[in-house]
Amino acid sequence: MSGQEGDSLCVFINGKKVTESHVDPETMLLPFLREKLRLTGTKSGCGGGGCGACTVMVSRYQPATKTIVHYSANACLLPVCQLYGAAITTVEGIGSSKTRIHPVQERIAKAHGSQCGFCTPGMVMSMYALLRNKPKPTMDDITQALGGNLCRCTGYRPIVDGCRTFCQEGNCCQANGGADCCLNGEGNTNESEHEKPQLFHQEKFLPLDPTQELIFPPELILMAEAANPQTLTFYGERMIWMSPTSLEELVQLRAKNPKAPLVIGNTNIGPDIKFKGILHPLIISPMRVKELFEVSEGADGVWVGAGSSLSELQSLLEKMVPQNPEEKTELFRALIQQLRNLGSLQIRNVASLGGNIVSAYPNSDLNPVLAAGNCKVKVISPGGSREVPLNQDFFIGFGKTILKPEDVVVSVFIPFTRKGEYVRALRQAPRKEVSFATVTTGMRVRFSKGSRVVQEVSLYFGGMGPTTVNATKTCKAITGRPWDEETLNQAYDALLEELDLPPSTPGGKVEFRRSLTLSLLFKFNLEVLQKLKEANVIKDEIPEKLQPLPKEIQPSLQDFQHVPKDQGSQDPVGRPMMHRSAISQATGEAVYCDDIPKTDGELFMVLVTSSRAHAKIISLDMSEALKLPGVVDVITANDVPGKKARPTFGYDQELLAENQVFCVGQTVCAVLADTKTHAKRGAAAVKITYEDLPDPIFTIEDAIEKSSYYEPRRMFARGDVTEAFQTCDQVYEGQIRLGGQEHFYMEPQSMLVVPVGEEKEFKVYISTQWPTLIQEAVAETLDIQSNRVTCHVKRLGGAFGGKVIVTSVLASITSVAAWKTNRAVRCVLERGEDMLITGGRHPVLGKYKVGFMNDGRIMAVDYYYYANAGCFVDESVLISEKILLHLDNVYNIPNMRGHSAACRTNLPSNTAFRGFGVPQGLLVVENMVNDVAMALGPPADQVRKVNMYKGPSALTYKFEFSPENLHRCWELCKLKSDYSARRQAVDQFNQQNRWRKKGVALIPIKYGIAFAESFLNQAGALVHIYKDGSVLVTHGGTEMGQGIHTKMQQVASRELHIPTSKIFLSETSTGTVPNTCPSAASFGTDANGMAVKEACEILYRRLEPIRLKDPKGSWESWIKEAHMQKISLSATGFFRGEDLYYDWEKMEGHPYAYFTFGVCCSEVELDCLTGDYRTLRTDIVMDIGRSINPSLDIGQIEGAFMQGLGLYTLEELKYSPTGILYSRGPSQYKIPAVCDVPLKFNVYLLPDSCNPHAIYSSKGIGEPTLFLGSSVFFAIKDAVTAARSDSGLSGPFFLDTPATPERVCLACASPFIKKVPTSKPGSFKPWALDI
Repeated sequence: MSGQEGDSLCVFINGKKVTESHVDPETMLLPFLREKLRLTGTKSGCGGGGCGACTVMVSRYQPATKTIVHYSANACLLPVCQLYGAAITTVEGIGSSKTRIHPVQERIAKAHGSQCGFCTPGMVMSMYALLRNKPKPTMDDITQALGGNLCRCTGYRPIVDGCRTFCQEGNCCQANGGADCCLNGEGNTNESEHEKPQLFHQEKFLPLDPTQELIFPPELILMAEAANPQTLTFYGERMIWMSPTSLEELVQLRAKNPKAPLVIGNTNIGPDIKFKGILHPLIISPMRVKELFEVSEGADGVWVGAGSSLSELQSLLEKMVPQNPEEKTELFRALIQQLRNLGSLQIRNVASLGGNIVSAYPNSDLNPVLAAGNCKVKVISPGGSREVPLNQDFFIGFGKTILKPEDVVVSVFIPFTRKGEYVRALRQAPRKEVSFATVTTGMRVRFSKGSRVVQEVSLYFGGMGPTTVNATKTCKAITGRPWDEETLNQAYDALLEELDLPPSTPGGKVEFRRSLTLSLLFKFNLEVLQKLKEANVIKDEIPEKLQPLPKEIQPSLQDFQHVPKDQGSQDPVGRPMMHRSAISQATGEAVYCDDIPKTDGELFMVLVTSSRAHAKIISLDMSEALKLPGVVDVITANDVPGKKARPTFGYDQELLAENQVFCVGQTVCAVLADTKTHAKRGAAAVKITYEDLPDPIFTIEDAIEKSSYYEPRRMFARGDVTEAFQTCDQVYEGQIRLGGQEHFYMEPQSMLVVPVGEEKEFKVYISTQWPTLIQEAVAETLDIQSNRVTCHVKRLGGAFGGKVIVTSVLASITSVAAWKTNRAVRCVLERGEDMLITGGRHPVLGKYKVGFMNDGRIMAVDYYYYANAGCFVDESVLISEKILLHLDNVYNIPNMRGHSAACRTNLPSNTAFRGFGVPQGLLVVENMVNDVAMALGPPADQVRKVNMYKGPSALTYKFEFSPENLHRCWELCKLKSDYSARRQAVDQFNQQNRWRKKGVALIPIKYGIAFAESFLNQAGALVHIYKDGSVLVTHGGTEMGQGIHTKMQQVASRELHIPTSKIFLSETSTGTVPNTCPSAASFGTDANGMAVKEACEILYRRLEPIRLKDPKGSWESWIKEAHMQKISLSATGFFRGEDLYYDWEKMEGHPYAYFTFGVCCSEVELDCLTGDYRTLRTDIVMDIGRSINPSLDIGQIEGAFMQGLGLYTLEELKYSPTGILYSRGPSQYKIPAVCDVPLKFNVYLLPDSCNPHAIYSSKGIGEPTLFLGSSVFFAIKDAVTAARSDSGLSGPFFLDTPATPERVCLACASPFIKKVPTSKPGSFKPWALDI
């Protein structure tokens, strides 16, 4: 195909014309930008339009209206062929550090909204596209614009704050001319406002000047205005793309090629091609057929072109609503509400109305509303045009409609509603925004004039079967009867019977989905009653008016201390300094591993993974793969010259499976090709024959039953638990299960191994937390010495523990490929592969038996912890140990016993993840305390306070500490959050509302900092001063967003007494600082800071004679003189770390250097009918000693909290009964988005705290606050308790994490939940395992 001559593509990118004569229809804009044009600022995060990292702005000229439109879109889903005649703006096109930076780039960077920076270019472009359309946006505009952009580091608050500075809103003091904004401090303290330190000063920001933006290329206007445009045809390697210009031509093309899909937004066909491997030999793009985009208003409604994007439809309806009487726009308003929740703005900007209808997804949000509203489509084919109603006959099966293959949908008719007619769209989804619905509905009812008798009713549901379904029997039960309680009660029974789902239904959640149909109908009932009352048709009391959950993000407070008055103005320590790479991250200039340019002859490697959970490999057939174009070789275990397995904690992990596989996703071999596309096709062509082995183990229960554990299992005891139980007033047994968590670092696993070409030397460019481990792994795998391998880490796009052990295995395989071919080899996992292969946080089952007195004192607890470790040991044993070392949290319980075991299962190995077992262990502890409070009756915070350590205390392992700062945090948090008054207000709210409940929780933490394995606490640094006075610092820590390089710059600045502008950090390399330890355990700054400090002190001492001789000289003159005097201007620093240890036999030791304390108060509002909730407010008080950099530390606190909120309430991994991971991307796996940020998010750093055990009296902060995300879980549990009490239930109850809407709704035990019959476990094969 590619031999044929096609048309040339003409597109403008960042104002420059790009003409491409051979463009492949399979090429998306993202690889075109990154590989062809070397514009690497646009990042690849998921490849499916779900994360927003690849956001660009598309501009087009509309000849019909003679206007230019700008919109944001995902480059990973935009086919290049579709962009003929468009202008594309990428992050590089709006500003750079070489020319000038754009105000959006500046504000996100200086408001500290960029940590690892991988998501920043996408955030910048989403905001930029908004400002091009609306230079003075509202907060709602901003949250809508950022809704499709995910960030795993910041917790979103600083990004929103940076963008908020463009707002012109009455509720913000910036709009009222106040110099100090409420963003940076509230006026409720005694200090005068100007004394309060601020994280950033917005008055110094560049103003936004819309006249300075790139103009739309006049050449494209002339092209669009051309009299007779020609059909475009592009020929690719396997695919042809045709873009006709007239409706007639489109109809003929479609008639000749009925199987060819019509593509406008590519949001449906694109993911199918990419993720399901579907090949379409011909694609027809009707983008240039103007009839598909026309709108015509009539007396009874509006015809909207089927090619119109969902955003255009939304703007049209929003424009028409105020122009018409309210009674006529019921359907319009229901559609607008649904459109706001449908996908991200980037998706809505390209996805078409017609495409949405004919793709006929079972959980489509629009189709139920369109069908309920009596809409119809106009269809044209060679036989002429006809109108087809959208009703139950239109949708005939999964992805199928009544339309014939040759039909083309031209337009959609949306009618006006009549007086006495009400339409509502209601939905429930796993995340509040940008999420496919679990159940979605369109409901319409029409009453006889002035009465409550139903003339006509329409109830359509999505998510209740393979297609959009109409509840016809239920409608019959309502029609002709008065709309009252009796009718509705019969309707609920009819609906339950009519919309039955078998227990094994794909998607699971059967009980929840069935209950949602009832509760959504009940919500519709409440809204209709409200309307009937407003129309004076009825006089009855209405049960409750349901308002939507609040969603306005309020200005927040970040409270920290000024630096001491006597500190020099040049000394940056303790000041909120911006992340040193923030500007280059915001301009797209920051270089990540996959941004390194391709070298000549470079190959791309794609892994071939096992499709079975436990099986023997019978044969491996690579012959078909090797025949494919571009495929160079296939790497198997036989190609490994050195060690074929990585030894980890007494167990071996094979690099490439030889005879047996132990999980789905285990690597069997790897395909090398000249491009990523060819390597992927080669990998798909490798054939592996398996023989399944019996009884794979997936769940913790399976492992316990078969005693499948990794040794050693650990046990810990203090006091006599058995005897103590005898003397307690009450004994209670409970348990809680925690699901796993995917790291979802924005930058997937990435590496490039380059053979130098002589003496077996290799350079490894990689995204890892532990360069030394990679160096060792590659050397051992290739059977060479470590001195031949240099590992370079510039920066990581996030890691969170997931780029250590797994990365060393992937690097070893990549190095074998480079060794065998003697060519550079790049391996960058796609999001789905990354999620499948790399494992995440350990799911944990925690059981406990607790004995307590009636006054709330807990006297004895016996814990059992089981972690699902997966098929290799990884770091699981260390994690199960750390769980036991934090068994007490902040509670002084005299008698305690804990057992922990890492279970060996046939799932991908789980690994280190921020918190390293503590977030799981402490949740069990806090749940136990909560259960005690529920059994006794007083608020949980009282039981917590009664049991806390008081005065100088010895820990469970005889290590002494002072809990004074813990109590200070507790009291300050209660004060700042106004806890007592809000507790009362919550109780009052719950008495007044039946279907809405609030909950509030106060949760403390004590977190041990540093590695219990003493040798891991050492660190090295190397500092050079050059002759011009500039300083180069290198150390063993890696920069992954936490700002370690920025803090090291601050340390060097203080010690050398020079400004930070003279200090540079380039990368972390094993060639400069050897034998480093991982950047982990919240200990990076503690260890490396001390090493950098020592190196700088040595250099400053060497300069002393020169300084004394010329005290008024400049730094540069001193350095020149030192060089002339032959004084060495290079020094190494070393920090040996504290001698930490723990003896498991004696059950004593000193495993941590010190503790970081914190307390968090969160309040939520819960919709008991759907399980949806909003975090209304969160107040965190952290004791982090004296912060080296408050902006970075507050960023770490907020980011960890949001990751914890995801762990405990949102993120859910689903595995099939055969061990296949279902959730392999952002469309199935939901991490927190902007919509999940607490509406008021305050952080206070405990004042007047110091820590003698770490540099400059600071404390490690990366991990501790993750657990405080559980305050949201316990607040939800508090709200559920109130809901249960309305249903007559009291006392402790089970609620596992994550507390998804499904679990929460079922726990509320509403009358609708009770109506749904439950299937007995074991009587059917579930769709997903409960891991």
